[in-house]
Amino acid sequence: MRNPSPRSPAIVAAIFALSVAATLGPNRVAAEEASKELLDLSARRLAGSEETLSRYRGKVLLIVNTASECGYTPQYAGLEALYERYRDKKFSVLGFPSNDFGEQEPGDDRQIGAFCKSNYGVEFPMFSKVRVLGADAHPVYAYLTSLPKPIGGPVEWNFQKYLVDRKGNVVARFESETKPNDPALVAAIEHLLSEPATATRPESDAPS
Repeated sequence: MRNPSPRSPAIVAAIFALSVAATLGPNRVAAEEASKELLDLSARRLAGSEETLSRYRGKVLLIVNTASECGYTPQYAGLEALYERYRDKKFSVLGFPSNDFGEQEPGDDRQIGAFCKSNYGVEFPMFSKVRVLGADAHPVYAYLTSLPKPIGGPVEWNFQKYLVDRKGNVVARFESETKPNDPALVAAIEHLLSEPATATRPESDAPS
Protein backbone atom coordinates (compact mmCIF):
# COMPACT_ATOMS: atom_id res chain seq x y z
CA MET A 1 0.00 0.00 0.00
CA ARG A 2 1.31 3.43 -0.89
CA ASN A 3 2.12 5.68 2.01
CA PRO A 4 0.06 8.88 2.02
CA SER A 5 1.96 11.87 0.69
CA PRO A 6 3.30 14.08 3.49
CA ARG A 7 1.57 17.36 4.12
CA SER A 8 3.53 20.51 3.48
CA PRO A 9 4.57 22.61 6.52
CA ALA A 10 2.20 25.35 5.36
CA ILE A 11 -0.78 22.99 5.34
CA VAL A 12 0.12 21.58 8.76
CA ALA A 13 0.46 25.10 10.16
CA ALA A 14 -2.90 26.09 8.71
CA ILE A 15 -4.62 23.05 10.24
CA PHE A 16 -3.01 23.82 13.62
CA ALA A 17 -4.18 27.43 13.47
CA LEU A 18 -7.74 26.35 12.70
CA SER A 19 -7.61 23.94 15.66
CA VAL A 20 -6.49 26.74 18.00
CA ALA A 21 -9.22 29.06 16.71
CA ALA A 22 -11.84 26.37 17.28
CA THR A 23 -10.60 25.86 20.85
CA LEU A 24 -10.65 29.55 21.73
CA GLY A 25 -13.87 30.36 19.86
CA PRO A 26 -16.66 29.19 22.24
CA ASN A 27 -14.88 30.57 25.31
CA ARG A 28 -14.29 33.86 23.59
CA VAL A 29 -17.93 34.53 22.73
CA ALA A 30 -18.89 34.29 26.39
CA ALA A 31 -15.79 36.18 27.49
CA GLU A 32 -16.59 39.19 25.33
CA GLU A 33 -19.78 39.64 27.33
CA ALA A 34 -18.38 38.71 30.75
CA SER A 35 -14.91 40.24 30.84
CA LYS A 36 -15.39 43.86 29.86
CA GLU A 37 -14.14 45.07 33.24
CA LEU A 38 -10.83 43.26 33.73
CA LEU A 39 -8.72 46.10 32.37
CA ASP A 40 -10.52 48.60 34.60
CA LEU A 41 -9.11 46.90 37.70
CA SER A 42 -5.89 47.96 39.38
CA ALA A 43 -3.12 46.27 41.33
CA ARG A 44 0.01 47.34 43.18
CA ARG A 45 3.39 46.59 41.61
CA LEU A 46 6.18 45.02 43.68
CA ALA A 47 7.84 48.42 43.96
CA GLY A 48 4.70 49.82 45.59
CA SER A 49 2.94 51.92 42.94
CA GLU A 50 -0.70 51.31 42.07
CA GLU A 51 -1.30 50.50 38.43
CA THR A 52 -4.49 50.14 36.40
CA LEU A 53 -4.56 47.23 34.02
CA SER A 54 -5.89 49.56 31.34
CA ARG A 55 -2.26 50.37 30.52
CA TYR A 56 -2.08 46.89 28.97
CA ARG A 57 -5.04 47.42 26.66
CA GLY A 58 -4.06 46.37 23.14
CA LYS A 59 -1.70 43.68 24.44
CA VAL A 60 -2.10 39.93 24.73
CA LEU A 61 -1.63 39.00 28.39
CA LEU A 62 -0.78 35.87 30.34
CA ILE A 63 -1.82 36.30 34.00
CA VAL A 64 -0.09 33.87 36.38
CA ASN A 65 -0.20 33.37 40.16
CA THR A 66 3.38 32.63 41.18
CA ALA A 67 5.33 31.28 44.15
CA SER A 68 9.01 31.04 45.02
CA GLU A 69 9.06 27.67 46.79
CA CYS A 70 6.86 25.56 44.53
CA GLY A 71 7.71 22.62 42.32
CA TYR A 72 6.55 24.78 39.41
CA THR A 73 8.77 27.74 40.37
CA PRO A 74 11.23 26.97 37.50
CA GLN A 75 8.43 28.03 35.16
CA TYR A 76 9.62 31.58 35.88
CA ALA A 77 12.38 30.93 33.33
CA GLY A 78 9.91 29.87 30.67
CA LEU A 79 7.58 32.77 31.41
CA GLU A 80 10.46 35.21 31.04
CA ALA A 81 11.44 33.51 27.77
CA LEU A 82 7.88 33.96 26.46
CA TYR A 83 7.94 37.60 27.49
CA GLU A 84 11.27 38.26 25.79
CA ARG A 85 10.18 36.40 22.65
CA TYR A 86 6.88 38.23 22.13
CA ARG A 87 7.08 41.51 24.04
CA ASP A 88 7.80 43.51 20.86
CA LYS A 89 4.56 42.12 19.40
CA LYS A 90 2.56 43.58 22.31
CA PHE A 91 2.56 40.61 24.65
CA SER A 92 3.15 40.63 28.39
CA VAL A 93 3.17 38.25 31.32
CA LEU A 94 1.65 39.60 34.55
CA GLY A 95 2.86 37.81 37.69
CA PHE A 96 0.84 37.81 40.92
CA PRO A 97 2.73 36.16 43.81
CA SER A 98 0.51 34.33 46.28
CA ASN A 99 1.05 32.37 49.48
CA ASP A 100 -2.32 30.60 49.26
CA PHE A 101 -1.03 27.17 48.28
CA GLY A 102 1.21 25.33 50.74
CA GLU A 103 2.56 28.66 52.04
CA GLN A 104 5.04 28.51 49.18
CA GLU A 105 5.44 32.28 48.86
CA PRO A 106 6.44 33.36 52.38
CA GLY A 107 8.55 36.39 51.45
CA ASP A 108 7.57 40.04 51.32
CA ASP A 109 7.46 42.03 48.08
CA ARG A 110 11.10 43.08 48.32
CA GLN A 111 12.25 39.51 48.84
CA ILE A 112 10.06 38.23 46.02
CA GLY A 113 11.44 40.79 43.60
CA ALA A 114 15.03 39.99 44.56
CA PHE A 115 14.41 36.25 44.20
CA CYS A 116 12.84 36.59 40.75
CA LYS A 117 15.59 38.86 39.49
CA SER A 118 18.58 36.95 40.87
CA ASN A 119 17.36 33.44 40.03
CA TYR A 120 15.44 33.90 36.81
CA GLY A 121 16.22 37.39 35.51
CA VAL A 122 12.54 38.28 35.54
CA GLU A 123 11.74 41.49 33.69
CA PHE A 124 8.02 41.00 33.08
CA PRO A 125 5.63 42.95 35.34
CA MET A 126 5.33 41.52 38.84
CA PHE A 127 2.69 42.67 41.29
CA SER A 128 2.45 42.73 45.06
CA LYS A 129 1.66 39.47 46.85
CA VAL A 130 -2.08 38.79 46.81
CA ARG A 131 -4.72 36.32 47.88
CA VAL A 132 -6.24 34.37 45.01
CA LEU A 133 -8.74 32.31 47.03
CA GLY A 134 -11.85 33.05 49.05
CA ALA A 135 -13.53 36.22 50.15
CA ASP A 136 -10.20 38.03 50.53
CA ALA A 137 -9.10 37.35 46.96
CA HIS A 138 -7.62 40.31 45.13
CA PRO A 139 -10.16 41.95 42.77
CA VAL A 140 -8.26 40.64 39.73
CA TYR A 141 -8.64 37.08 40.96
CA ALA A 142 -12.15 37.60 42.28
CA TYR A 143 -12.98 38.62 38.73
CA LEU A 144 -11.13 35.78 37.00
CA THR A 145 -12.62 33.09 39.20
CA SER A 146 -16.14 34.48 38.76
CA LEU A 147 -16.09 33.94 35.00
CA PRO A 148 -18.11 31.05 33.53
CA LYS A 149 -16.39 27.67 33.39
CA PRO A 150 -14.15 26.32 31.96
CA ILE A 151 -12.26 29.58 32.48
CA GLY A 152 -13.75 30.49 35.84
CA GLY A 153 -13.85 28.53 39.06
CA PRO A 154 -11.33 28.38 41.90
CA VAL A 155 -7.63 28.65 41.24
CA GLU A 156 -6.29 25.13 41.73
CA TRP A 157 -2.59 25.74 42.45
CA ASN A 158 0.40 28.01 41.83
CA PHE A 159 1.25 28.94 38.24
CA GLN A 160 -2.27 28.64 36.84
CA LYS A 161 -2.46 30.75 33.69
CA TYR A 162 -5.15 32.96 32.16
CA LEU A 163 -4.79 34.12 28.56
CA VAL A 164 -6.28 37.53 27.72
CA ASP A 165 -6.77 38.97 24.25
CA ARG A 166 -6.02 42.51 23.12
CA LYS A 167 -9.51 43.71 24.12
CA GLY A 168 -9.26 42.40 27.66
CA ASN A 169 -11.34 39.26 27.08
CA VAL A 170 -10.17 36.26 29.12
CA VAL A 171 -10.21 33.56 26.44
CA ALA A 172 -8.43 30.52 27.91
CA ARG A 173 -7.18 28.96 31.11
CA PHE A 174 -4.13 26.70 31.39
CA GLU A 175 -3.45 24.62 34.47
CA SER A 176 -0.27 24.71 36.55
CA GLU A 177 1.37 21.74 34.84
CA THR A 178 1.17 23.48 31.45
CA LYS A 179 4.70 24.70 30.83
CA PRO A 180 5.22 28.14 29.25
CA ASN A 181 6.68 26.49 26.13
CA ASP A 182 3.78 24.05 25.76
CA PRO A 183 2.81 23.97 22.04
CA ALA A 184 -0.89 24.55 22.75
CA LEU A 185 -0.17 27.61 24.91
CA VAL A 186 2.34 29.05 22.45
CA ALA A 187 -0.06 28.47 19.54
CA ALA A 188 -2.88 30.21 21.42
CA ILE A 189 -0.63 33.21 22.15
CA GLU A 190 0.50 33.43 18.54
CA HIS A 191 -3.09 33.18 17.32
CA LEU A 192 -4.09 36.17 19.47
CA LEU A 193 -0.99 38.12 18.47
CA SER A 194 -1.93 37.66 14.81
CA GLU A 195 -5.02 39.78 15.39
CA PRO A 196 -4.84 43.54 14.76
CA ALA A 197 -3.61 45.58 17.69
CA THR A 198 -5.76 48.35 19.07
CA ALA A 199 -4.12 51.74 18.76
CA THR A 200 -2.96 52.71 22.24
CA ARG A 201 -0.41 55.02 23.78
CA PRO A 202 2.77 52.95 24.21
CA GLU A 203 3.55 52.16 27.84
CA SER A 204 6.63 50.63 29.40
CA ASP A 205 6.38 47.42 31.40
CA ALA A 206 9.26 48.56 33.60
CA PRO A 207 8.66 48.23 37.35
CA SER A 208 7.23 51.33 38.97
